[in-house]
Parts: sequence; structure tokens; C-alpha cells
Amino acid sequence: MPPMMPGTPGSKGGPGNRHAALLTREKPKNIKRTLGKLLRYIGRSKYLFFALLAVMLTITVLNLLAPMIQQIAIDCITPSESRSGIDKSKLTETLILLAAVYGVSALMTYLQGIFSAKLSQITVRTMRRDLFESLVHLPIKYIDSHSHGDLMSRMTNDVENISTTVSQSIGSLISGVLTVLGTFVIMLTYSPLLTLISLSTIFLTVFVSSKMTKYMKKFFVEQQVILGRINGHVEEMVTGYRTVVAYSKEQDAINDFRSMSDELRRTGIKAQICGGMMGPLMNCISNFGFVLIAAFGGWFSIQGWITVGTIQAFILYSKQFSRPINEIANQYANIQTAIAGAERIFEVMEAEREPLGGSKPFSADNVKGDISFKDIDFSYVPEKQVLSGLDLWVKQGQKIAIVGATGSGKTTIVNLLTRFYDVDRGTITIDGTDITEIPVSELRRSIAIVLQDTVLFSGTIGDNIRYGRSDATDEQVKAAADKAYADEFIERLPDKYDTVLTEGGSNLSQGQRQLLSIARAVLADPKILILDEATSSVDTRTEMHIQSAMVALMKNRTSLIIAHRLSTIRDADKIVVIDRGRVAEAGSHEELIALRGSYYKLYQTQFAGSKT
Repeated sequence: MPPMMPGTPGSKGGPGNRHAALLTREKPKNIKRTLGKLLRYIGRSKYLFFALLAVMLTITVLNLLAPMIQQIAIDCITPSESRSGIDKSKLTETLILLAAVYGVSALMTYLQGIFSAKLSQITVRTMRRDLFESLVHLPIKYIDSHSHGDLMSRMTNDVENISTTVSQSIGSLISGVLTVLGTFVIMLTYSPLLTLISLSTIFLTVFVSSKMTKYMKKFFVEQQVILGRINGHVEEMVTGYRTVVAYSKEQDAINDFRSMSDELRRTGIKAQICGGMMGPLMNCISNFGFVLIAAFGGWFSIQGWITVGTIQAFILYSKQFSRPINEIANQYANIQTAIAGAERIFEVMEAEREPLGGSKPFSADNVKGDISFKDIDFSYVPEKQVLSGLDLWVKQGQKIAIVGATGSGKTTIVNLLTRFYDVDRGTITIDGTDITEIPVSELRRSIAIVLQDTVLFSGTIGDNIRYGRSDATDEQVKAAADKAYADEFIERLPDKYDTVLTEGGSNLSQGQRQLLSIARAVLADPKILILDEATSSVDTRTEMHIQSAMVALMKNRTSLIIAHRLSTIRDADKIVVIDRGRVAEAGSHEELIALRGSYYKLYQTQFAGSKT
């Protein structure tokens, strides 16, 4: 069954209104919780993660050994009480060992890059797959109330930011933890006093970074939200381009884009400046620590407590100790962007999924088609009632036409029957079974919908017709197209049923697209058929052919026809007039004309030019 995009209040007001609430969210979500979820995704590739961990452990050990070896080399050429010259033999052995350490470290660093890239891509592939699975199981209500461009931004920009950050930062984080622990132990063995002096700057580093973190986070969250707005605006521009051009709104679209782009620029500058300040601040604090070590180390050397080589080694270890903090600070902008993106991704993943319906035994193949709406209340937005106390009964095989003014609730009835939305109060039954107790898959398999706004997908014409029943043969597809009077124009195309459609079927006319949608419904062979202005975009001659086809299609099927063009529903078994969310009148065409009520006024408006 093709998807349906109902015109709900949640979709009105343009992209600005959809994102107004998002922009007010200045307080970030729980960073620890988000990082925990990211780590669980990374942990799914545990063998690759442990391989990366082993490589990073090797690199850390080699990096910790290098300053020791350098200390030995420096002490080999430094005069002492026991030796006044250069110990060439020991120096040569030490330099060879140092070269080997750096060589192996370079090889391990290369492997680190490979493992980090693989871990990053596998992680985001899993995350992207889970996000897409969540998207396709979201309720229609969620899709209607969120900009499509913003949802696409989460799938593309946010996931890509996470990929980049995992690839560049995961190695640094692992290496940082190992390096800090190893360096701290070695520094203590060299000189506990110098270790305490070097640690004095750590408290200042923690204080500055914590303050900057609180200040920066809101800018990175807002930056991602505005980026989603821009994507939504561009998507609306592309999909609605003909309308924009037809109303000469190009400059308005440009102005709106410039406004959002300027807002992104301002927020981006603030975010990047704040993120860029972390590195220099950390480097400044780190360099101050080096000055303290050099000054106190020199005095300790004069006292004979440590050697010159030890001072050199200690300075290198001090750099290694502060390097992880500086690296994280320098990458903080990317990390914050990734965390903000991850929050938005998990927000979609954690959104309530569409209910699967009850587990009551129910088969679409056995549906008869008796439908009942009893005392239905429903609203898209709280306190704005669309349906109020609506009662409607449809018997098996009946052809029911639903008419009424725009906004009276006609399409809403369809949305509720297919469980695109759930009622606020009341019950809807099919063959006496409450639809909330029916598995959604079986419920929708028993219904086929032909919409006024035709939805076609990328692929061939045959694939789009076969969307109504994936196991249909080529002969069945052609037979369905013939019944819908689509076969005639398809056969005139160069590739016929293998003709590849462009996005949304834009290489076909609106009428041709609607014929394909009707053919899809014919192939689905539903027990319940819903036609929402199904012939509104075809010419009069084609409409006559389709009406004839529909008579055969609707035979022995329960049919609900939503119509504005009253001439197409005169032969309906019953015409139901919806007014202000209730059934105002119901009866045959002749009965309603004789009643001279709401239907009579609608009929007169269309055919007699009445102003009443």
C-alpha cells in the first residue's frame, strides 16, 4: 500500500514554525548517556576494537620507552664523576634501539589509522542502518510534525560528523588514557617532587576546560539544529520549485535562505571560536608547566639529585602527560558537534514507534469489509477538534462517498481507518474487530489507497505498479495497467514497462502518474478500497474510462470515495456529508437533493452557480 501524506495541522506554517521549538532547547541532554550509547555502538565491533586497543597499547609503550632511551643517550655524552668522555659503544647501541623503537612506532601508527577508519565506518554503518530502520517505523504523526530536511540532515550530516570524530578521536582517547597512566607511574619513579610540580597545572586545566565546556555546548547543538533547518528549506525549494517560480517567489526563497545561512554563520563562528580557544588555552597552561619543570629540574640537578638526562626525559614525559588533554581540547569542536549530532540521532531512534497493533488472529484474505466508526473524537492538535462524536457504518460491498467542505474531516476518516493516527475516543471496527486489536500489517494489506497526490518511487514503471503486490508476474502487472487504462500510454513509451522514472515520476504527466497509482491499487486486489480524489488530475475522457474501470474494481468490495467533484459519486450506494467533524447527512443522491440540506447546497454551488 503506498504511503499517504495527509494534510494535517502539523504540516502547516512552513519550516520556521517546525523548528521554533527546537531552537529554544538550550540545555543539552545528558552527555554521559549519549557517550554511553556511542560506546555501545563502537563495542559491537569488539574484535576490531581490541585490535585497535592492542595497537594503541603498543604505541603507548614505545612512546614511554623513547624518553628513557633518550635519557640514556644524553647521559652517555654528559660528563660525570665516573666518566669524563663519551661512551661511544653504549651510545651506538642506544641510538640503534631508539631508531628501532621509532620505526616500530611508525608501523603501529599506520595500523592505528587503518583500524580507526574501519572501526569508524563499521560503527556509523550500524548506526545509519538503525536510524533508517527507526525512520521507516515512525508514526505518520512524527513525520508530519518534523521537517523532512531536518530528518535527512540527521541521516547525513550528523552521522558523517560522528564518523569523522570516531575516526580521528577514538585513537587519541585510547592513547590518551594509556599514556596518562603510564607516564604518571614513570614520572613518580624518576622524581616524586617534580611529578607533584608538574601536576599543579592539571587542576587549572580541569577548571578551565569544565567552564569552557558548559559555555560551548549550546552553540554546537544550535548549529546542528540550524543546519537541519537549512536542509529542510532547500528540500522544500527543490520539491516545490515549480510553485516558487510560478509565483515569482525566487527572491523570497533566497532571502529566507540568506537569513538562515547568516544565523548559521553567526552561531558557527561562536561555536568555532569557543572550540578554537580550548587548544591555545591548554597549550598555554602546558607550557607554563614546562617552565616550572625546567626551573626546578635545573636546581635539583645542581643539588645532584637528578641527572641532565633525567630532566630531558622528565620534560618529554611531562609533554606526553599533557598531550592527551591538549589533543582532546584541539578536537573539542568536532567532538561537541558529534555529540550534538548523536543526541539528535538517538532522539529519532528513541521516538515512540508506530504501534504494531494487537495479536488477535486476523487475515487480510478473509476480510469481508464491514466498517464501523462509533462515537469518534479526534484532534491533530490538542483542543482543536477535527472529528467530534462521529458515527459511520459501511456494509460489506457498499460504495460510500464522503463529501464536505475543505477541512471538515474527510481525509481524517481515512487516516484513522488505516491507523496513520489513532482516535482520541471511540472505536473503529472491521468485520466487528477493533482495528487496534488487528496487526497493522494485516490491516493495511486489506486496504488499498489511491491518493490525489500520487507517490511514485525510483525504478521502472513495472516496479511502481508491482509496489501493490511484490510477487505479481509481468502478466498480472500488465493486466492491472490495462484495467486502469494505463497500458495505452505505457506501450507508447520507448522502454514500455521498463521505462525508468525520474524522481517522483516527473518525466510523466500528472494524469499518467495517477493512472499508475490506480493500476497499483488494482494489482493489490484489496478488500477495502479508498479513493481520495483519484481522478482529479485526468482529463474528462480518461476520467470516463477510469470510472468504468472503477465500477468493475469496486464490485464486491467496500469502497470509500472522498470527492469534491460531485458528478463522480452520483451512483454511490450512500453519500455521507461531513460537516464540522460530524455526519450531517447520509443517503442516496436523490434523497439528499430532496432533503435540500448541506449536500443540496454543495450540489447547487457546483452545478447551478448558487451563492447560498
